[in-house]
Amino acid sequence: MNTNPSVLTQGAVSSLATTKLIRNTYTLLSITLLFSALMAGLSMTMQVSHGVSLFTLIGAFALIWLVLPRTANSAAGIGVVFAITGLLGFGLGPMLNSYLALQNGSQIIMVAFGGTATIFLGLSGYALVTRKNFSFLGGMLFVGMLMVLVAALANIFMEIPALSLAISSIVILIMSGFILYDTSRIVNGGETNYVMATVGLYLSIYNIFVHLLHLLSAFSGRD
Repeated sequence: MNTNPSVLTQGAVSSLATTKLIRNTYTLLSITLLFSALMAGLSMTMQVSHGVSLFTLIGAFALIWLVLPRTANSAAGIGVVFAITGLLGFGLGPMLNSYLALQNGSQIIMVAFGGTATIFLGLSGYALVTRKNFSFLGGMLFVGMLMVLVAALANIFMEIPALSLAISSIVILIMSGFILYDTSRIVNGGETNYVMATVGLYLSIYNIFVHLLHLLSAFSGRD
C-alpha cells in the first residue's frame, strides 16, 4: 500500500477537482436546458419562421466554433454558453409548432422529451457511477459524424425518406456515444473545463431530442 503523504494529497486534490467539475458542469447544464426551453417557448409564442430558426442555428454554431474556444477559461464563457443554448432553443420554436399542429403532436413532443431524458440520465449516470474510460469511442464517433454529414448533404438533393430516417437513427446512436465519451472525459480527467463540458453534453441532448421527434412523427404516420 502506498502511504506516501504527497501521493495521498495529490489524489485527494484530484478527487476534489473532479467532484467540483462534475457539480459545475451539471449545474450549468441544468440551468441552460431550462433557459433553452424558455427560449423555445418564447419562439413558439412569437410564431417565428423557419428562416429565423436557420439564422439562430448558424449563429449558435458560429459562437461554438469562433467564440467559445477563446472565452471558455473566463467568466465570459458562461455568457457564451447561455447565448449558444438560447439561440438553439429559440430555433426549436418553428419545429415544435409544426409538430403541435399534428393531431398527436403534443404526445410526440412529450415522448421525445421523456426519451431524451431517459437516454441522457441512463448513459451519463452509468459513466459517472462506473467511471469507465470511453475515450476509445472518440475516433469512431468522429468518423460516424462525418459519414452522417455526407449522407445528410446528399439527401438534400435525393430526398429519400428512408435515408432521412436512417440518418436520424444513426445520429441518436452517435450522440448517445458522445454522452458516454464526454461524461467519461469529465470523470477521468480528459476534460477539465466545465464550460466546454456543458456545451458538449447540451449538443448531444439537443440532437437526440430533435431526431427523436423526427422518428416518432414518421412512425406515427404524420411526418
